Amino acid sequence: MSDVILDTAEGPAIPVRALLESETERALDAAPAAAKAYAAISEFKGKAGQVLAVPDADGALASVLFGLGAKPDPMAFRALPAKLPAGTYRIAHAPKALAADQIALAFALGGYKFDRYKKPAADKPRLLAEGFEATEVRQVAHACALARDMVNTPANDMGPRQIETIAREIAERYGAQITVVAGEGLLEANYPAVHAVGRAAVPERAPRMIEIGWGKADAPLVALVGKGVVFDTGGLDIKPSAGMRLMKKDMGGAAHALALGRMVMAAGLPVRLVVLVPAVENAISGDAMRPGDVLASRKGLSIEVGNTDAEGRLILADALTRAAELEPALTLDFATLTGAARVALGPQLPPFYTDDDALAADIARHAEAASDPLWRMPLWKPYAEALESDVAEIKNDPDGWAQAGSVTAALFLQRFAPEGAWAHFDIFAWNPRGRPGWPAGAEAQAIRGLYGLLRERFA
Repeated sequence: MSDVILDTAEGPAIPVRALLESETERALDAAPAAAKAYAAISEFKGKAGQVLAVPDADGALASVLFGLGAKPDPMAFRALPAKLPAGTYRIAHAPKALAADQIALAFALGGYKFDRYKKPAADKPRLLAEGFEATEVRQVAHACALARDMVNTPANDMGPRQIETIAREIAERYGAQITVVAGEGLLEANYPAVHAVGRAAVPERAPRMIEIGWGKADAPLVALVGKGVVFDTGGLDIKPSAGMRLMKKDMGGAAHALALGRMVMAAGLPVRLVVLVPAVENAISGDAMRPGDVLASRKGLSIEVGNTDAEGRLILADALTRAAELEPALTLDFATLTGAARVALGPQLPPFYTDDDALAADIARHAEAASDPLWRMPLWKPYAEALESDVAEIKNDPDGWAQAGSVTAALFLQRFAPEGAWAHFDIFAWNPRGRPGWPAGAEAQAIRGLYGLLRERFA
C-alpha cells in the first residue's frame, strides 16, 4: 500500500478540528464568523462522522470540522479519508484522550482500498504526522493492509503457492528462516491431515505446510498458527453456491498470522517467533477425502471425517501439534472457522477461546485499548462428548445435540493445542456491509490488539 501518513508536506496542510458534540457549540462560538455561519447552515453539531469542509474567501478548502459524537474513539478517524478530497491534512485539534499515533493509525486503516483489479485513484487524502514518530504506525497499517489484500484477492490469484511466496517475502525481508513441505512430502514429514484435505487439488495448487522461524534461540517462543484454506468448496459435502461465494476468504487465518508475525518482526520484539501456516485448497476430485474416512494426524490421534466441509480444523490439528513440539510460551491461532461464530456474535465481533483466565483478561484489555473488538466464549467441556467417534479417537463434526458449533470447533482444536497459554480466534475477516472507513470486503480483526499484548508481555 502507498503511505497515507506523511512525515513532511510540500506546502501547508489543511487543518482538521475533531470535535465532540459536547464541545462543538463552544468551538464554533470561537470560530471566525464565516465558519460559524457555514456550520449553522450545514447543521454541523459534532455528531459522529459529520464532516464540514469550510471554504476560504476564494472557495478553496480552508479547514475541516470532524464530528466525534459523544465520546472520543480513535477508530472514528477511520471514516475520515472516505469523506475528504485528495490533499494533505493535519490534526489541528482533537480531544486530549486521543493519542496522535492512534488517530494516524485509524486514518491509515480507513484509507485502505483494494485496487488490484481497478485503476487506482490518482491521489488520496494523506495525513501529516505531527507529535509522534510514524514508523510503527506505518508498520502496523501495512501489515493490516497485507492481510486485507490477501483476503480480498480471489482464489485464482491466491493459491497455496502464492501464500508461500508472501511468506517467503516476509521471511527474506526480516531475516527469518522458512521451510516449506508440499505435496506428497507432507506424508513423509508427518502432516497427514494437511495432505488429506489438500490432496484433491491440481498439482500446481498442491497443499503445503509453511513454517517461519525468527528471533534469538534463548528468547520466549511465540507460535502463531493460521488456517490457509485458499478456497473451500466444502469438498464432497459440497457447499451451495451462496455458501461458496465468499470462500476465497477462507485463508483469512493464514493472512492474519502472517500479518501479526510481520508486525512482531518489524518491531524487533524480544521473542522467538514461529509462524505456522497449512495452505490447502479443499477441492473436489476422485482423490478427495470422503465422509466416513478416518485420517491420521501428526499427534497420533485418529480422526473420523463426518463432514468434509469441516476441513479447517483438520489442517489446524497438524499445525497446532507442530507448535506443541516447540514448547511455546504462548500460542495464538486464527481461523475463519465456523458460521456458528457469526450466528452468535455477528461479523464485527470475533469470539476467542482460552482456558487461561489471565491471558483472556489481557487479550480483552488490549482489544479494548486498540478498539479491536473481541469477545471471550467458553470452552464448555460437557460439549466435548459431542466429538466422540465410534470408530476413531475423535471426529471433526460434532453430534447435533451440542448445537454450539464454534464452541465444539474450539474444543476440537484444544485436543491438539500446546500445553500452557493458548488462545483460538474464530475470525470472520470480512465486512459484509460497507461504510466509511470500513469498505465492504476484507477486514483485519484481532491482530492490532494482540500486537499490543505481545509488546507488553514480552517487552
